[in-house]
Amino acid sequence: MAQVHLVAREVFDVVGSKWAVPVIEAIGTDTRRFGELHRQVTGISHRLLTATLRQLERNGVVHRTLHPTVPPRTEYRLTPAGRELHHTINGFCRWSRHHLDEVLASRRRFEQERKIP
Repeated sequence: MAQVHLVAREVFDVVGSKWAVPVIEAIGTDTRRFGELHRQVTGISHRLLTATLRQLERNGVVHRTLHPTVPPRTEYRLTPAGRELHHTINGFCRWSRHHLDEVLASRRRFEQERKIP
């Protein structure tokens, strides 16, 4: 059981990184090439996009296909687990929109009670 928690924590660290969710969202239900993803995910460097895609691939979220052409063409798509994660992320976004006013009100109360600027 401890190993399950350790692996889950490692996956959460990857998915919770700054760029993972925008990359997952950019791939969505389609197959994307590296250049498309780089243009779509505003602000990400080539190096960080490469690192993020590798981590997502390592954890079974993204599948990479390398086509032996000149120049080489690489495509990325979500795996079945990645599509399920994409659905979960969309659910979390819906939850966030639905409860936005409640969350903001709670933050204001919390900060006022503790006199946080």
